[in-house]
Amino acid sequence: MENKRFKYRSLDGFNNYRPTPPKNQRPDPKPVQYHANKPLRSKPLKPITKNPTAPSLLNTTLPSRQFQTQFNQNGYKKDKNQKKKWSLRRKILTPIIIIILLFVGVGGWLGSSVIGNLDKVFHGNLFSDATSIFSNTTLKGENQGRINILLAGDSVDQIGHGGASLADTIIVFSINTKKHTAFMLSIPRDLWVHIPGFGWQKINAANDGLGKNFPGYPQNGMGQLEHIVTTDLGIPIDYYSVSDYGALRDVVNAVGGITVDIQSPDPRGLYDPNTHLNLPNGIVNLNGQEALNLARARGDGPGSYGFPSSDFDRTAHQRQIVTAIAQKAKSLGFLDNPIKISDLFTALGNNVQTNLSLSDVLKLLQLTKGINPSSIKSFAYCSTLTSSSCSNPVLTDYTDPSSGEEALIPTKGIGNYSQLQQYYDQLIKTN
Repeated sequence: MENKRFKYRSLDGFNNYRPTPPKNQRPDPKPVQYHANKPLRSKPLKPITKNPTAPSLLNTTLPSRQFQTQFNQNGYKKDKNQKKKWSLRRKILTPIIIIILLFVGVGGWLGSSVIGNLDKVFHGNLFSDATSIFSNTTLKGENQGRINILLAGDSVDQIGHGGASLADTIIVFSINTKKHTAFMLSIPRDLWVHIPGFGWQKINAANDGLGKNFPGYPQNGMGQLEHIVTTDLGIPIDYYSVSDYGALRDVVNAVGGITVDIQSPDPRGLYDPNTHLNLPNGIVNLNGQEALNLARARGDGPGSYGFPSSDFDRTAHQRQIVTAIAQKAKSLGFLDNPIKISDLFTALGNNVQTNLSLSDVLKLLQLTKGINPSSIKSFAYCSTLTSSSCSNPVLTDYTDPSSGEEALIPTKGIGNYSQLQQYYDQLIKTN
């Protein structure tokens, strides 16, 4: 009886098609013996010639178990060193993946920290931050070629300080957007002005009332101060920024300290026991607290020296500190360092209020990128109280008869600010 079980074979020795014979034609099963070192069939298969239409089968043998074990499940020959290679790859890839994850995590934390502090300063959110990048804002004063920013600093974070709600620093930062120049003009905190609804007072009493972040401010806030500076002194104000002592201290620390040149007329340098300031003449390096002490000192403590012009010396040092911060930040490439940017806005986040939006700041950066901080000029109103000779002083000392308060008034009389207005006009023409 013809055995049709193995009638058709594939070339590799395995069955692709096996027709099932009838039960009465099936051969008796025979036990199959396997040997690890011998092929399953020792004899080659003979072609079947009984059926002339059947294709001839090649002489082949089934692969041995030893040969089969040399191939993996995908049909590729196994590499004895495959396990070693994977172990080496894993040793290399694992630390790389960990470093990437750390960068992503730290970057995300820094990004959220910077964005959170940005929104605190500029009163924004994620949506406004995103749209600010693509906005093309036209700043106030830009079309006229000059932008004036009113900078105010106070000691509201100094507990127990009697004048904590009053501005120790008032500076107009004026930018020529066409010629890419800038200058700073200090406004004396003791200037005698009329505050609507409150009468005659020092100008530093007009900047109070900024809101919940600055609860100590009296009067009508920065809007009132802007109004007085614009109408009385003839200086149009486009934007404002007010900060406390913490901002100055932390910003100086964020840039890694600053360098200033002390040029006191006293050979011993500067000393003020009220602020614990003691600096020699010449180039000195200051940390945040030392810079703050210099910005506050005016030499009115017992035994002080180096401050012959009192508050005028203090305002000169304040302008010097602002310039030094800008120079240090530019030298460090601050905008290219995300960690330093994070430190900077952490210092500003809870200590600064401004009406500049993020889009305004981005546009301002474009307009001022050509300005060298060392070229920013520094000015103050000439007074009869300053030690340096003034050919045409515009301010003199004054004592209020009703309150006994000492202040500064124009040399032409109370409320006559014409000379101060002319001084500003001269500055914008020559700078």
